[in-house]
Amino acid sequence: MSPLRPRKRPTQLRAVETVACILEAAAQILEAQGRAGFNTNAVAERAGVSIGSLYQYFPGKEALLIALMQREKARFADDAGTALQAPSGREALEHLLAAAVRQQLERPELARLLDVEEERPDTRQALAGKSSFTALIQAILTRPDLPRVPDLAAAADDVGHLIRALTDAAGHRGERGEAAAADLQQRLSRAVLGYLGLPRM
Repeated sequence: MSPLRPRKRPTQLRAVETVACILEAAAQILEAQGRAGFNTNAVAERAGVSIGSLYQYFPGKEALLIALMQREKARFADDAGTALQAPSGREALEHLLAAAVRQQLERPELARLLDVEEERPDTRQALAGKSSFTALIQAILTRPDLPRVPDLAAAADDVGHLIRALTDAAGHRGERGEAAAADLQQRLSRAVLGYLGLPRM
């Protein structure tokens, strides 16, 4: 059993709720106490479950961190994915950028700490897989109202790196609040629209 993988996945509603409670407790402990105060006993106590119940699903704190990262990635994918419902490519891009800002700045300390954890080689390997984020960008860039790019895969990769670099930098600087979110959205828009050769509105 890998220490980075859950022991089992919940199937019944009560078990699903228990795991959700454990993960939210893990997020709160990480935000409040950082990596130094993050351990399974603290998470179990915050979640209101026994340590045995926690260990039914997670073999240790590393598996908890991986599961928490996966939760945040899934939430971002759900939010960003609705960009495809936008009537134009430009509006879809703006929705994608807004989702990236929300993901980074709504819980900035959590996002910052998970960004740091994600840089660890074993964590990157555990999270490896096809990027739905890149696929979403590719789908947006094929919209007819956007300029045609000569290499779709490279352009989507570049746009993704721009978004990640600017949002991660904002998180590491501790930006937060509505004003910071609006400013970050403007910076992202300038960078991405400029890369694509689109004028800003």
